Amino acid sequence: MSTPKPMVTLSQVMQKLAKEKGIQREFRMNEAGEMKLQDSEKVYESSELRVAKVYRFEGDSDPASNMALYVVEDEVGNKGIIIDSYGAESNYQGDKFDEF
Repeated sequence: MSTPKPMVTLSQVMQKLAKEKGIQREFRMNEAGEMKLQDSEKVYESSELRVAKVYRFEGDSDPASNMALYVVEDEVGNKGIIIDSYGAESNYQGDKFDEF
């Protein structure tokens, strides 16, 4: 019996989520601070989303490589991901993402 290889990169986890769970869309916050699911016009309030799983990735030598991938689900079962760097820098400017 062979042991499966661990997933170690962001792209590997994203591929597995897409293939095995059908999660291919991304939740994104626009410049106005509105959270939307890719290919949708719905604007979400934070109370309408639930973080189902969090994956963290740390760069070997560069703290700027620290990333988090959140698997998020809305109240009707739509699932997507949010990708954000963590530490000193974030993918989102200002405090809007943190406040959300």
